[in-house]
Amino acid sequence: MNKDIMKPKIGITIGDINGIGPEIIIKMLSDDRIYALCQPIIYGSTKVLSYYKKMLKNEKFKYTHLKDWGRLAGKQTFVVNCIDEQPEINVGKETDNGGKYAFESLNTALKDWKDGKIDALLTAPINKSLVAKHAGENFKGHTEYITTFCEKDESLMLLTSDRLTVGLATNHIPVNQIASSLKPNLITKKIMMLNKSLKEDFNIQKPKIAVLGLNPHAGDNGLLGSEEENIIKPAIQDANSRGILTFGPYPSDGFFGTLDYTAFDGILAMYHDQGLIPFKALAFDEGVNFTSGLNLVRTSPDHGTAYNIAGKNIASEQSMRQALFLAIDIVKNRINNK
Repeated sequence: MNKDIMKPKIGITIGDINGIGPEIIIKMLSDDRIYALCQPIIYGSTKVLSYYKKMLKNEKFKYTHLKDWGRLAGKQTFVVNCIDEQPEINVGKETDNGGKYAFESLNTALKDWKDGKIDALLTAPINKSLVAKHAGENFKGHTEYITTFCEKDESLMLLTSDRLTVGLATNHIPVNQIASSLKPNLITKKIMMLNKSLKEDFNIQKPKIAVLGLNPHAGDNGLLGSEEENIIKPAIQDANSRGILTFGPYPSDGFFGTLDYTAFDGILAMYHDQGLIPFKALAFDEGVNFTSGLNLVRTSPDHGTAYNIAGKNIASEQSMRQALFLAIDIVKNRINNK
């Protein structure tokens, strides 16, 4: 394996400049051992990084403005300036600029990935409502926006840690739209995407996948709802007919409460909170959000902007670091599996 493959170029979006994004990026990249594994490239602003570097009194973090893509070398981070003007920083506050700069950072990084300049994307937390003011009201989050950019109809939001991996059949939609959004072919497609990702991205040869029910007690044989019988079970049968080891549907409370999840390589939840509440309860500090099913490798920490602790030098970079490590691993796994 050559040196370029050993050290993939990881683009890192700065996220909301008033949240904890800049802080956890600086903390993560203050460890020189990172540079033996990858070449980090931040999409943001040298001025913003200088502001937070001084605030945190961090002398270990080294960065330079990226002017020549042919000169990426040394134990330092390179920065692509996406903000031309002097950025107004209001630590811990929701501001229009926070959404504007986050959106500009994301778009610049995506363009550079499309042009082959970076190998993967690590996104710092954003405020979705602020970004939507610039991206348009249809903006629902990183996952949906990046999926559209990659010209795909569907992707799979995966939350993963050493303890468990949870995928979502539906992402950021209102609760009153979940049941009507679930179709057998959608669930089968998500199971297939989860199976493919576990094999190619995580190197699990014969994944075992658990599927959760929608209703309490997984419908109780139709007593508490018909979705399990009419939608979820047919999808599971379809997946098994395709050679995918798929089991369920399981009642989510008992499934996690009795540690049944430890017997599976991947879990498909029907909706956002059904999957994320148990995941974050079990793996909040080390959890990673991975957008599976795309040519682009995109990861992020599993937390938000945390305005309430921004600038106080107490935010943990652990989830951000794990997201970086996962991006590196998946880039290498995909190359090896080819």
